Amino acid sequence: MRNDVTTTTVSKFICGAYDSLLKSGLHVTIGDNFEEYIRITDGLPGKSPTYPHFRPDCSDLLPGNAFWVIGRDRADRVAHVQAMRLYDLSTKSLHEHLETLGDYFADPALKAGPASSCICYAPSARRITGLVAYRGDLWLREDFRGLGLLPFLSRIAFGLAWAKWSPDFVYALVAAWNIEKGVADRNGYLRKERGAVARLPARGIHDDDWLVWLTREDLMKMLSSASNAAVAMRTA
Repeated sequence: MRNDVTTTTVSKFICGAYDSLLKSGLHVTIGDNFEEYIRITDGLPGKSPTYPHFRPDCSDLLPGNAFWVIGRDRADRVAHVQAMRLYDLSTKSLHEHLETLGDYFADPALKAGPASSCICYAPSARRITGLVAYRGDLWLREDFRGLGLLPFLSRIAFGLAWAKWSPDFVYALVAAWNIEKGVADRNGYLRKERGAVARLPARGIHDDDWLVWLTREDLMKMLSSASNAAVAMRTA
């Protein structure tokens, strides 16, 4: 860890983002029980089904290697969810990880279903290796959209990921509209390429996504930047 990215720095970064969410009427809890997470997310009106990455019947969501964030409004109703998990890609690239469906399933041969495939065409995916964190299942209730909360929700996730894992990369796979409308930018991703086509018919997944990501250096700059920390402490 670089000298200016201390435990105190990361704590202030996360707490500043959390305080900004509180001022907007959203309080968050963090956990790692994905049975509980699925019970909550599967019952949310207007939210797409949670992908296999965060389903215990599909993935090995071991303690310490995955967490979720759930936000609730002042009436304690769920208004936000997101989750992150860590992959050890020290012996293969993200390109291989995606194309073998390891991104979705602990055992693709057993769980993926017939005619399942993923074609990764993002050139940089071949260079993404090491400890790689995936962020997904991001959902924000409609009445909380447009309030400028995405940067703070991202800072919560990125700060926790750094504190827990200090990853080499953080990535997500997002639909084209996230790029076109600047949603990926507001989520803090600095790098993007046309990414992967996934077909998982048994799961109803037919995606043509962009790959968005941050490097370890990107994360360190984000966390150690005094200006970003100051922004995170102000009201959205």
